[in-house]
Amino acid sequence: MTDHTARLDHVVLWVRDPIGSAEFYEKTLGMEPVRLADFAAGQVPFPSVRLNEETILDLMPQTMAERMKMLPGAAESAGHPVNHVCIALPGDDFDALRARLEESAVPVSDIGFDSFGARGMAKRSFYFRDPDGNVFEARHYD
Repeated sequence: MTDHTARLDHVVLWVRDPIGSAEFYEKTLGMEPVRLADFAAGQVPFPSVRLNEETILDLMPQTMAERMKMLPGAAESAGHPVNHVCIALPGDDFDALRARLEESAVPVSDIGFDSFGARGMAKRSFYFRDPDGNVFEARHYD
């Protein structure tokens, strides 16, 4: 049976240093780099990191902005991050992520409680930035 449920496939983030960004996501969030060696070898235009089996973050070099011609004004979006990307984690992974960020001296917000999201009310959440200023929220539901 084919599942026709809509899912988030990928999010494209503008970054200054795709290899450094991939290392950040691998070390802090435990994401698996995708096509990193191919990017480093000049064989693909950008690498990605895998959030789960269905979702990746594309790490688009800001130097690619001039090639974004799929819609009028698309090139001007380079360097303009979305408000934030939220990642839901199990409670233990939430705590481990926060600890890794703090160990790496990445500033994190205070922990918030009972914020609404895709699965209802999340028990806890906090925010942090990646090296390019993209804002992430980490949360967990119980």
